Amino acid sequence: MSVLLQVRLGERAYPIHVGAGLLGRVDLQDLAPGRQVLVATDSNVAPLYLDTVRARLPDRDVAAFVLPAGEQEKTLARFGDCLQALAKLGARRDATIIALGGGVVGDLAGFAAACWMRGIRLVQLPTTLLAMVDSSVGGKTAVDLPAGKNLVGAFHQPAAVIADTDTLRTLPDRELRAGLAEVLKYGAIADPGFFAWIEAQSAALLVRDPTALEQAIARSCAHKAAIVARDETEQGERMLLNFGHSFGHAIEAEQGYGGLLHGEAVAVGMLLAARLSARLGLAPEADADRLRRLLEALCLPTEVPAGLDADALLARMRLDKKAVSGALRLILWRGLGAAEVRSDVPEARIREALADATG
Repeated sequence: MSVLLQVRLGERAYPIHVGAGLLGRVDLQDLAPGRQVLVATDSNVAPLYLDTVRARLPDRDVAAFVLPAGEQEKTLARFGDCLQALAKLGARRDATIIALGGGVVGDLAGFAAACWMRGIRLVQLPTTLLAMVDSSVGGKTAVDLPAGKNLVGAFHQPAAVIADTDTLRTLPDRELRAGLAEVLKYGAIADPGFFAWIEAQSAALLVRDPTALEQAIARSCAHKAAIVARDETEQGERMLLNFGHSFGHAIEAEQGYGGLLHGEAVAVGMLLAARLSARLGLAPEADADRLRRLLEALCLPTEVPAGLDADALLARMRLDKKAVSGALRLILWRGLGAAEVRSDVPEARIREALADATG
């Protein structure tokens, strides 16, 4: 069984395929019509799936670019290495980059596709839950700087997203849980019914029940696709998808991208945003407690890692790309399922929330 969704962007519309065994069934040559293909992947994923993808491209000139695994590799230097791999391939304007892996691979390879000869074809083959439900859909591509996460990037939509749920069998438990943070985000900001479904299915999701996972991915992608269609370049509604991310990105950057995984940092960030919303009188404290209980049920962290300083985190947030006109722009909520963009929260209140969380 598989699910087909569409990101509706007029002539640039593209499909999202979700289901088991798709790497062996989807015609990758049809998705890469030019002669040259660069498969970008990482050192964890390459031994598992690179040969499968190569075998699906018998009539193409295929080269591989293999990153060391880890968020700390999503750098300008590695981006340059990817461009050099395209140059070595002799990639022309009709070449295709296939991003085979998680969010790091998809973001970096997507940025390379956006920049090579001012834009070439990109196909996303996400192999992590987080990439399937979030980073592979919507065309946001970027690399990190020491100063902050995703500060250098571009919007570049893929030609297709192929989410083969069989690849989740090899995903480490910690990575699976990190992806579930991005799944529950959709319920938290827009769909209380989906949030309740995740509460009921938390045990099934943790043991990788195929039906539960496919439904979670499909429902998440449907939310993301609809929002992207309405606000492709994040001028309004799409900002809501950053719920928890300003706090989470600050934690990741302050840890040097070697501490919490992205989804784990977002889990902590969502709870910080929910608690700040309650402090400001925008939302019931009971909803923040409900969010905390679900995060704990999914074995996700709910506390800021020890050793982080409130002022240092606030400084990181000031450089966040969501800040505007010198003001921090946060995604807060008025309770479960009702998020909003706020740029009028005094820094003193944000620092107060961080100080309480960092002890």
